[in-house]
Amino acid sequence: MTPTTVLTVAGSDSGGGAGIQADLKVFAALGAYGTSVVTAVTAQNTRGVDAVLPLPPATVTDQLDSVLGDFRVRAVKTGMLGTPAIADAVAGAARAGRLPNLVVDPVLVATSGHRLGVVGAVERLLPYALVVTPNRAEAEALTGAPVTTVGEMVVAAEALAAGGPAYVVVTGGDVAADDEAVDVLHGPGGTTVLRAPRVDTRHHHGTGCSFSAAIAVRLAAGDPVPTAVATAKEYVTRALTGARDWELGAGRGPLDHFGWS
Repeated sequence: MTPTTVLTVAGSDSGGGAGIQADLKVFAALGAYGTSVVTAVTAQNTRGVDAVLPLPPATVTDQLDSVLGDFRVRAVKTGMLGTPAIADAVAGAARAGRLPNLVVDPVLVATSGHRLGVVGAVERLLPYALVVTPNRAEAEALTGAPVTTVGEMVVAAEALAAGGPAYVVVTGGDVAADDEAVDVLHGPGGTTVLRAPRVDTRHHHGTGCSFSAAIAVRLAAGDPVPTAVATAKEYVTRALTGARDWELGAGRGPLDHFGWS
């Protein structure tokens, strides 16, 4: 049987834990055929990001045209865009209806603290997103308001939904919530608080990328958004748990995307 095709538009992570590399691992682990459009090349590892080189917007457009002109892409996930010009190129494809089931992971700041994107770049895509998945720091940057509690996550999700996306998931794995990892999903049906046991691990590099990539796979398979989000959260919890005792790199290590542990 021919696998479903999913596209990631994101930056390359030389350490393999996040970005394009993590997305393609998630696609494969969940049974989808992964295609990719690289927006930037980064020099990074588990300890942080050392350098970022955005690609020319025309090169991003060329990649989009090549993939979309040949494959029947069922869902698209965006990650690091890097510059407003690159975001404009991607937004142009979305505006033309070429990016179905668009999941926008607004990668603004790496876990290491290195700034990878700009707010203006992300805002260009929000009107075309089916789902947007900011973490707390990204939600703060996009709304201009503090997001430190579950209640503030709800307010941020509602505010971001007013900007165009049909659904917003504010992820809050680092929010103090009785040993639970709490995410807030807001959409046409209202607001839902998703809870899972918190995984005590330093190996969480690429969690946001993996979460949004898993949502895209399930949307490509035909799941409604709430089901896709819940399934993606379960997948990430398993991946975090599997890598809990790994020793890959000296810093924040990657997830166990394939269930090796």
